[in-house]
Amino acid sequence: MNLKDKVIAITGAAQGLGRAMADILADEGAHIALLDMQEDALNTAVAELADKGVKANAYAVNVTDEENVEAVFAKIAEDFGQLNGLINSAGIMRDGMLLKVKEGKVVDKMSQKQFQSVLDVNVTGSFLCGREAAATMVNLGNQGVIINLSSVSRAGNMGQSNYSASKAAVAAMTVTWGKELARFGIRSACIAPGLVDTAMARQMRPEMMERFLSTVPLRRLAQVEELGHTAKYIFENDYFTGRVIELDGGTRV
Repeated sequence: MNLKDKVIAITGAAQGLGRAMADILADEGAHIALLDMQEDALNTAVAELADKGVKANAYAVNVTDEENVEAVFAKIAEDFGQLNGLINSAGIMRDGMLLKVKEGKVVDKMSQKQFQSVLDVNVTGSFLCGREAAATMVNLGNQGVIINLSSVSRAGNMGQSNYSASKAAVAAMTVTWGKELARFGIRSACIAPGLVDTAMARQMRPEMMERFLSTVPLRRLAQVEELGHTAKYIFENDYFTGRVIELDGGTRV
């Protein structure tokens, strides 16, 4: 797929990784539908992307709300007249141990709310947006690509029962969609990064950062531009579907 004049929807696009990927794809001439809950930040992003000479529209959306997601993708179809791609970048973390034990007694547990909140955004949100993007592409007669964001944590990580489960589910959905949607000319792919150099990562305590980097053979964080480059590769390589790209600096074995 040549990205010039294609329409790409990106969730979590108001900041961080989603915002960075919007910039990178806009530099390739893609028009961007930015989806997020932060309306002020979305409007700022739209203005900045417009300076690149592409069309950019903002859509306030709660990705866990089915009716809201359906309405937003219908509006994208109305506004742009086409849809050629989706990047499911919206996600949250609510880390915690399954159990907290003191002096041989359980003093706390990960709550169902803490567990479910992460699955609601990371899994249900990706499902709803992926489903509606695919339906929009089929109805408009567009071929396209759906890219999900997983994580190296999908293999399992201490303190992340909820996050690891959600990112494993996202990777599995990607493979399933690759098999189901190919007949419509729709590909699916997944990027599983390690820790990315974003504002959230820079808030980590120095000792925690050092401990994490000691597990990375390349001894550094992933850069947002490197994830954007990976997304660009997936869009442009028409034979890539149903697979996960591990972009973790060699962390996972």
